Amino acid sequence: MDAALSYAREHRARFLDDLIDFLRIPSVSTAPEHAADVARAAQWTARHLKTLGFAVRIEPTSRHPLVRADWLGAPGRPTLLCYGHFDVQPADPLGEWRHPPFEPAIDGDIVFARGASDDKGQVLIHIKAVESILRTAGTLPVNVKFLLEGEEEIGSPSLATYVPRHRRALRADAALVSDGTMFSPGLPTITTGLRGMLYTEIEVSGARRDLHSGQFGGAAPNAVAAAAQIVAGLKDRKGRIRIPGFYTRVRAPSPAERAAWARLPFDEATFLRDLGTDVAPGEEGHGVLDRLWVRPTLDVHGIGGGFTGDGMKTVIPARVVAKVSMRLVPDQRPERIFLQYARFVRRNCPPGVRVEVRRLGSASPVDVSPDTPPVRAAARALQEVFGKPVVYAREGGTIPVVAAFAHVLKVPTVLVGFGLPDDRPHAPNEKFALTNFASGIEAVIRFLHYLAE
Repeated sequence: MDAALSYAREHRARFLDDLIDFLRIPSVSTAPEHAADVARAAQWTARHLKTLGFAVRIEPTSRHPLVRADWLGAPGRPTLLCYGHFDVQPADPLGEWRHPPFEPAIDGDIVFARGASDDKGQVLIHIKAVESILRTAGTLPVNVKFLLEGEEEIGSPSLATYVPRHRRALRADAALVSDGTMFSPGLPTITTGLRGMLYTEIEVSGARRDLHSGQFGGAAPNAVAAAAQIVAGLKDRKGRIRIPGFYTRVRAPSPAERAAWARLPFDEATFLRDLGTDVAPGEEGHGVLDRLWVRPTLDVHGIGGGFTGDGMKTVIPARVVAKVSMRLVPDQRPERIFLQYARFVRRNCPPGVRVEVRRLGSASPVDVSPDTPPVRAAARALQEVFGKPVVYAREGGTIPVVAAFAHVLKVPTVLVGFGLPDDRPHAPNEKFALTNFASGIEAVIRFLHYLAE
């Protein structure tokens, strides 16, 4: 292990060069014009793993390829499945970036680029940790499998069927996922829960065509107004979601979890100041951490329809689409919630318009026990690298494949993020701390060794 740690430190500059090369690939999975770039990112990771002696396969899917790579040279030892994604979010709005999003820029300890923290930098942590061990010891202390995808940012639709179909090939004793953040700088963090997600689209249709508001106003249905009424009716004034039965299966955190959260260095005023607001709108009666981690949410992401250009156009729009998602918590099931939600939307549709409710994607919430041997091994490694005891926290976001690992592969997942809360994933000026990049590599090197014990 010491030789691998020394190798990682000696090759830090080259590792950074590789990261910059990786970040230059505009692998935006939601944009058809970038499909070739997503494939190029898959080839990039496959090539690096192949040079390390992994048996590598690039698997085509109906949309974007995924990469599977196996090193099984440690018979009788545990097998670790490393997951990550090489696709990224769109870079819009481009005008808010300090540097071009796919031309990585380094400022002190920070690299700015789309995908730096989410998730290319963290994927490369795993790859470079494995490289450091193999280049010094010639063998790994455990068997390692990689499952890397190019569709995480669009909900991992291919993995939803791929994991069940390939459960034998993906069989492992533990999974490692680094696609998140530390609670605060320098504080090693293991995530013990992820919220699930249900993403939907509401389409409201009124008249056969757009209409002149002078000729038809007052007697014609207005699709934008109807959509606004539907969306506004999804919550009450106290921030509670009005869908009947929505909260029935919501599970409260344990007293031990609450006690652990009370010790976290969280300051609500600082949190709000960083957001640029002085109030946390949301479900009344619940603190900020509860709203972020253990309470379900409903958010509107956009409403498209009608006229929004410069100047005036007196038109009554005939059609509008609203994008609405919900973050779900244990034990809410996306399938059940969608039925309740769609029924509620239809019942609250104003007269004169028609509504369609579509489910675009979903993922189940996940709980992770801090008491499994893989999690304890990770906690030991993190404490040694960062010099502080690990804290355990939940994450409000969603990583769709983790639910499949838990329910299909039946393996405990170690959720260790090396990003920071202000890394701006999904926003302009996404960044990643180079100290965390280096520390993450050292932590994973130690984890691989401790997993073998």
